[in-house]
Amino acid sequence: MTYADLADLALEAPVAAHVRVERARALSRREAPTAPAGHRRFLIEAGVVALIRGEGGLPERVRWLVDLPDDARGRRARVARRSEWLVLATRVPGRPDELRLAAPDGQIAFTAAAAERLRSILREAAGPDAPPRITGIGRAFHVPGSLPGESETQIFLLTEDNRPISLSVLRRPGERPRWAVALGEMVDEAAAAPAADSLLWYRLACTLPPALPAQSLRDASSDEARAIRADYRVVSEGLGPCVRRRARR
Repeated sequence: MTYADLADLALEAPVAAHVRVERARALSRREAPTAPAGHRRFLIEAGVVALIRGEGGLPERVRWLVDLPDDARGRRARVARRSEWLVLATRVPGRPDELRLAAPDGQIAFTAAAAERLRSILREAAGPDAPPRITGIGRAFHVPGSLPGESETQIFLLTEDNRPISLSVLRRPGERPRWAVALGEMVDEAAAAPAADSLLWYRLACTLPPALPAQSLRDASSDEARAIRADYRVVSEGLGPCVRRRARR
């Protein structure tokens, strides 16, 4: 999975755990008539190796259902005893030892790298300065500098919790444009572009539209609007694409 794939899953799942399979029973077609074609449904029972996220904890052993695809040669899916997985799930009300996968692909083969990336996403999301969800783009402004070729653009973003967040693009003669994101009312010298594969990068790269909406430019002259659009492209190119490989549901 890409960073965006894992973030999509992890941020919506109230439970994330590293588990080790103790028993995996393949259900018959009669027992699992709704299993997708080319898939095999398993009832998994596993021991919890580590709880990564989950208020109230988990019992030592949990169980859940998962549909796993046959391989490219048509061989039936199997789940090895003592295989290890990362599980992203919700709780089943009234059944503390049962989980329901947050998505059909919420069972991910465990690797140390995948586990560390998952922990990093959830650690950032739980932090006091976690970047908010972006819901749209607000007003944009462009101010020419005192020298030819010098200017600054500010683009204000709309967020789910109304916290301020803005993009700024600074141009100076003979230098490449410098862009930054500020999580606060003021843009200062400490503001910088987000690191790739960080939660702030994900919030921006996977949410911002490819072009500015017309209402963001309603107070700008034609020359200012042209400059703002060019600076927005600087931000988009700096972020790079939000690559997803899983089907979102």
